[in-house]
Amino acid sequence: MPESDRPDTSRATRGLTVLRGGVQQIAAAAARAEQQGFDAVWSPEFYTRSAVVTLTRVAAETSRAAVGSSIAYAVGRSPLTIATEARSLDEVSGGRMVLGLGTGTRRMMQDWHGVDGEGPASRMEELVPLLRRLWRLHEGPVRHDGRFYHVDITPTAEVDAPVRTEIPVYTAGVNSRMVEVAGRVADGFLGHPLFSADYLNEVVRPAIDKGAQKGDRDASAVQICAVVICSVADDEEQARREVAAQLAFYCAPKAYGAVLERQGFAAAAETIREAFAGGDHEAMVKAVPDEMIDRLAVAGTPAQVAEQLRRYDGVLDHVIAYPPSFRLTPERCDELVDALITHAAPGGGDS
Repeated sequence: MPESDRPDTSRATRGLTVLRGGVQQIAAAAARAEQQGFDAVWSPEFYTRSAVVTLTRVAAETSRAAVGSSIAYAVGRSPLTIATEARSLDEVSGGRMVLGLGTGTRRMMQDWHGVDGEGPASRMEELVPLLRRLWRLHEGPVRHDGRFYHVDITPTAEVDAPVRTEIPVYTAGVNSRMVEVAGRVADGFLGHPLFSADYLNEVVRPAIDKGAQKGDRDASAVQICAVVICSVADDEEQARREVAAQLAFYCAPKAYGAVLERQGFAAAAETIREAFAGGDHEAMVKAVPDEMIDRLAVAGTPAQVAEQLRRYDGVLDHVIAYPPSFRLTPERCDELVDALITHAAPGGGDS
């Protein structure tokens, strides 16, 4: 669908994702978020967190909200492992699973997962259709011999049909080629915390349209979501400092240099990377300009946060509020989660 034909008045649904904290804490927060009207609860994955295990607990503590991985690593797991994990989570949640997949940076692919970092977009374009075939294993054997994956499974026992054979798959990406993947093979796209509304409109949507054309698909069927760093406090400046710290955390890897340059933040990113290399976290935060906070994140008092979140209406189908945690105490992290559950909930600023 051409960008000019897209609806521009729809209100984005709301989700919540939390990086810091234990599995039980996240599950309890998910239950509160659902009670406040959030449409989805997401779990990221990092070297200290399994999205799959976390979402299993989240599913047990919720009954209505979608449960999604934001993201689960598509590398380091075989296609069969990914397919069975998603199938099991969909069963546990009663058909509420959204499988968000990403590869991470090439360095993460190589150093964290021991996988060749070449061709991440082509890898994902091969993987997603294969997963859908594996969810239909009850219909017959699955044989695949591709560039990245080899699968040859003939069930030796009866296979029950899953709760759903069409579990929604959302793919993550930063640069245009990786964003195209969503348009070509996925049900949705998961945007990075370093995306501004302008980047979503000017880079992401055209890339999804391009991918959809290549895949002979309707781009309007692809749900566009993004993780948005949000901090709320009675003191506006405190909230802005907290957001600045989390933005600095994401600006540190050189892999995100291109997306920051595209948005006019190349000089700030270079200063942040130099400070990071020197272990100077304070200098990292100070190097984040006010414009970056204003364009890439949401920060301020409860009323300001409610108003700023509305900038994504008509830009995103679903906005995922993400409380910062870099350089914050565990106590402040807990406060932020509670504050966002209250003030970033759907309709939270309408009363």
